[in-house]
Amino acid sequence: MNRSVTVIRYINAAHVIDHMFMLIFPAAVLGMTQAFGLDYAALIGLSLGGFIAFGACSLPAGWLGDRWSRRHMMLVFFFGIGASAMFTGLSASPAMLVTGLTLTGVFAAIYHPVGTAMLVAYAQNRGREIGINGMWGNLGVAFSALVTGWLVAQFGWRAAFLVPGAVAIALGIGFALQVRDEPVPARAHTALKGVAGQRISMAMVFGVLALATATGGVVFNATTMTYPKLFQERLHEWSASPQTLGVVVSLAYAFGAVAQLSIGRVLHRISLKWPFVVLTLCQAPLLLALARVDGWAVIAVGAAFMFAVFGQVTVNDSMVANFVAPHWQARVFALRYCLSFGASATAIPLIAYVEPRHGFAGLYLILAGFGALTFLAAAVFPRTPSEEAVGQMA
Repeated sequence: MNRSVTVIRYINAAHVIDHMFMLIFPAAVLGMTQAFGLDYAALIGLSLGGFIAFGACSLPAGWLGDRWSRRHMMLVFFFGIGASAMFTGLSASPAMLVTGLTLTGVFAAIYHPVGTAMLVAYAQNRGREIGINGMWGNLGVAFSALVTGWLVAQFGWRAAFLVPGAVAIALGIGFALQVRDEPVPARAHTALKGVAGQRISMAMVFGVLALATATGGVVFNATTMTYPKLFQERLHEWSASPQTLGVVVSLAYAFGAVAQLSIGRVLHRISLKWPFVVLTLCQAPLLLALARVDGWAVIAVGAAFMFAVFGQVTVNDSMVANFVAPHWQARVFALRYCLSFGASATAIPLIAYVEPRHGFAGLYLILAGFGALTFLAAAVFPRTPSEEAVGQMA
């Protein structure tokens, strides 16, 4: 049991790192325009390679996790993402920035297929542990704005990459010393049926998951990438410094952590369908509101949207944990995140094209359309027994 707790703690720490490192650049970019002589749209476009790699490299990462060693892959994650962040912090040209950000995406791709599969294998209560793990990932998103804003304000933009990079390498050393490469605990797998005992079409389940993953990926990435700039524009005098802006954006992101923790606990007791429907139903209206609201209202609406979108991530991970046999989970998580992050990479050119021409109002109207598609996927998802009920039947 103690060993499981140690593994889960490192997996949770890795989730913080994964999301934080992918979003350091969007928060730091506001203080980098002068250093590189490029405007916001041109600089943000340099991160495209990293987000493409974030999706594409999850497939080989998941395969290696199952076929080679999940522990070894997590070691590659810690040391690789730390070194890539430090390289980015030392960049002296746009070409070096592109290289560093792309390498960050390559190593960040390891976490979700490998780390999530490890978490599910060691967790005693999957719904709760997935929720807690999601909370830590969300805190990584929040820390990206908070820590980056503080480091940029105090020490300049380079420190925003160098300091977290050193922390990731230190965690990798701890993981190497405390987590040994031993067989993953065996877990029985029972195929889920509908609440009336009917057979569920796996093609339909994975079709729903694919649509929700793709549309949700675009919305998730576009919003987390643009929140710092959106809040800077809409909060006016309150966003005078990067440090203040980082605190405000982090508060909005923190509501996603609340969602993942609470949704994770709920999923153990009720069918996956109902949280899925409710959370996706809220997304399009909230995105439409974000297209228009100004001042302090943008914080309230932005926080509510983070609750909905991060809660959906927990539901989607629970689908894989409940429907897929353990020995296939790393590869299925890899497919899910390849699709999610691959689709999310399209958010970068979407932002670069739409924001200069139509502003954030136009961008968020488009994202509301994606949110409506995600709700349609949730509406046709089958109703299944809760994890608790399945355990009682076993």
